[in-house]
Amino acid sequence: MSAARLQHLKQIRSLGVRSYSKTSGKPKLKYDAVIIGGGHNGLVAAAYLQKSGVKCVVLERRHVIGGAAVTEEIIPGFKFSRASYLLSLLRPQVYKDLELKRHGLKIYFRDPHSFTPLLENVSGRPPRFLLLGGDMAENQRQIAQFSQKDAKAYPKYEEFMNRLVAAIDPLLDAPPADIAAITRGPLTTRLKSLKTLRPLLKAGITLGSQLPKYYQVLTAPISKILDEWFESEPLKCTLATDAVIGAMSSPNTPGSGYVLLHHVMGELEGKKGSWGYVEGGMGMVSNAIAKSAEESGAEIYTEKTVNQILVDDEGKAIGVVLQDGTEIRSKLVLSNATPHHTFLSMTPKERLSEGFRTMISQFDAKSPVAKINVAVDRLPNFLSSPNTPDGKPLPHHRCSIHLNSENMQLLNKAYEDASKGCPSERPLIELCIPSSLDPTLAPPGCHVISMFSQYTPYTLSEGRMWNNEERNKYADNVFDWIEKYAPGFKASVIGRDILTPPDLERIFGLSGGNIFHGSMSLDQLYFARPVPGFANYRTPIHGLYLCGSGAHPGGGVMGASGRNAALVALQDLKIRV
Repeated sequence: MSAARLQHLKQIRSLGVRSYSKTSGKPKLKYDAVIIGGGHNGLVAAAYLQKSGVKCVVLERRHVIGGAAVTEEIIPGFKFSRASYLLSLLRPQVYKDLELKRHGLKIYFRDPHSFTPLLENVSGRPPRFLLLGGDMAENQRQIAQFSQKDAKAYPKYEEFMNRLVAAIDPLLDAPPADIAAITRGPLTTRLKSLKTLRPLLKAGITLGSQLPKYYQVLTAPISKILDEWFESEPLKCTLATDAVIGAMSSPNTPGSGYVLLHHVMGELEGKKGSWGYVEGGMGMVSNAIAKSAEESGAEIYTEKTVNQILVDDEGKAIGVVLQDGTEIRSKLVLSNATPHHTFLSMTPKERLSEGFRTMISQFDAKSPVAKINVAVDRLPNFLSSPNTPDGKPLPHHRCSIHLNSENMQLLNKAYEDASKGCPSERPLIELCIPSSLDPTLAPPGCHVISMFSQYTPYTLSEGRMWNNEERNKYADNVFDWIEKYAPGFKASVIGRDILTPPDLERIFGLSGGNIFHGSMSLDQLYFARPVPGFANYRTPIHGLYLCGSGAHPGGGVMGASGRNAALVALQDLKIRV
């Protein structure tokens, strides 16, 4: 690396990008509702509550709103989606109700959306690649270079998975069925609670006689499911990456099929299965939601750390205490923090049963992810698909680029490394270049690259810590692998930001560094998210609700947890009033 670039690295700084005007001054001492955390779900909850006449305040610990959906200028002139980096799962109802397009949300759609270059050394031809998008005929042509059989099967696979998506999708927009209310209490209450079963029953009807096959998709290892459909390793591995991304699991882990489904059920502006880049980075999603909330009268404050949730002698949440000792009283408290932080750090220990605290402490939040944000002075030039002389982005530059995805065994080996406390020798790398579509993110000719890599254990073996030496050692290995696919990549690097699981926890408050606030395994979904008996956003503390990704339906920038929690809190508030 040149001396000039080394000097530039020394100048790296972290600046929050705030394109909306946050509330000025200090928060009042009393509101109808306090929302802890200005991540996208907390902002969604505030918007829905405020639009219903509930006076809200959002208190964010960091200097910038958005939580993990944030834009930061880490390297001068380069704007990064520092944690979350793609949009697809945002719920259509949230998009519509909060008028996010009017509030400045602009999406660049990607098609094609997946690019898997291979490392091959075959005389007489360049390495092959697999490019997938919205054109089924073109997809089949791409797949046929590896397997004619798989090319024929792929449309049927897509149809099969889309039916499952259609069944599960409505479950995201409602609280889980309230089994406790259905089985206990007065008959009138039990009959009324039966309504919560409707989405579940509709899902079963949609799946019909194929229900047993779909049950297998949700419970079996994704490797088993894909082996039943396909024979070509590049295709299977490309699809499997969506089943393990963000999860401390391998394709051989039972239940990994659901995480795959979680990543294919998206919709943007009415386009099913679409993924896109947000103009200005993911922080602009949060800013659009914040504008909607503020327009209705919500107040949003940054650099306001909540230390404790206030609970009265009757076991009801009555407000919060800030780090500076300020008490803010309220009728409702909604926490957008993780379950671990909400219940084990902010809620007084004596107000929760030992059994509940134990269940929360056992809520799995292991993370395999290291996020690396990179500024480069030119686009990667892949051996399998070389750049044009003008250096302009090609279709594959706009995709999620899957590296080290030649075969499923590579994913399994990468997982095995991490399970022993070692970063993967040959890590799974998902590389995105949002500046290939969005020119606002980088200076002309330059680009920003988001790298989602795994597996990196939270705790390293042999007592090692994730210090700068270990961070750089891992990032250097990632860059070495990219260099094999795109020679010249390392020479193009201007600067980088390396976030290991402990960094993600420290900066964004993600317990264990888990991007979903907790594992999306079957034992931590629906009825059991975060724990059985408290999956409907309510908690053992009356008036305290969980509105983040640690509640149903889980992680991803979708806003469902925030919306659902707000509607449940509104319902309870009306009953009390």
